[in-house]
Amino acid sequence: MGLKNIVGIDHAVVVVADLDGAAANWKRLGFTISPRGTHSAKMGTGNYTIMLEDDYIELLGILDETEHNAPSRSFLARTGGGIERVAFTTLDAADDAEQIRARGYAPLGPTDFERPVTMPDGSQREAKFRTFQWPVDETPGGVRLFACQHKTRDTVWIPELQKHGNTATQIAKMMIVSPEPKKDADHLARMIDGEVRKQPDGSFVVPSGPDRADFVLMTREALGRQYPGVSLAGLPERGGAGLVLVVNDLAAAQRTAGGAVSSGAAVVVPPAAGNGVLLAFVSK
Repeated sequence: MGLKNIVGIDHAVVVVADLDGAAANWKRLGFTISPRGTHSAKMGTGNYTIMLEDDYIELLGILDETEHNAPSRSFLARTGGGIERVAFTTLDAADDAEQIRARGYAPLGPTDFERPVTMPDGSQREAKFRTFQWPVDETPGGVRLFACQHKTRDTVWIPELQKHGNTATQIAKMMIVSPEPKKDADHLARMIDGEVRKQPDGSFVVPSGPDRADFVLMTREALGRQYPGVSLAGLPERGGAGLVLVVNDLAAAQRTAGGAVSSGAAVVVPPAAGNGVLLAFVSK
């Protein structure tokens, strides 16, 4: 990737209407859920995280209506919830913000914020971040992009929270559906100085970084062909559709992920059972 401090996909943000209910649901899917976090009054949001080896999934809920969370509230009203945005890991948010400005994108930020964390021993610490966003109207495939610099990785990647009943270890693919996947893939690649690779099945891959998840853009119909027998009810025609997660034990994922079905070589949670997110568990 052309942005020199970007490592790759850091986490996917799943915006939900009922934050505590979503956490309970993802626990039923075999995930270990972090204690609930609360962001600043300006942000007006709270979260639960699902920590993997180098990346994670964030369940995000609106606690108070603020100007900052207006885009997330609009997304909820329009879709009912699902993958609203994706974060990249950056080693220097301020430098990368200036890099995208030089490419014609006015960054929002960088912004520093923190949230309290209850550690496994009961002590209280802070998770500290510096983030910047691409402009909110730049949404390739209907997904917003931002980047996150972790100042305190040890309060986010906590070993006790990285062990899951379904044995998930990493995000392999971030799936986006679009009526025009090539156009949206090109848009995404321009924003991150990346490249587009056309696949034999007609999908388009935009790598996010070495050893990090790829973006895969395809039509909704192509996603259905990829996972036969899985209901796509609840997915939009354009937007974040799902995540392919690598697991150590596919049989364990089948046992622990409530509502999952077998589809080809994957164990799949349909969007209706995943708060608007299709989850495909695959073996290493």
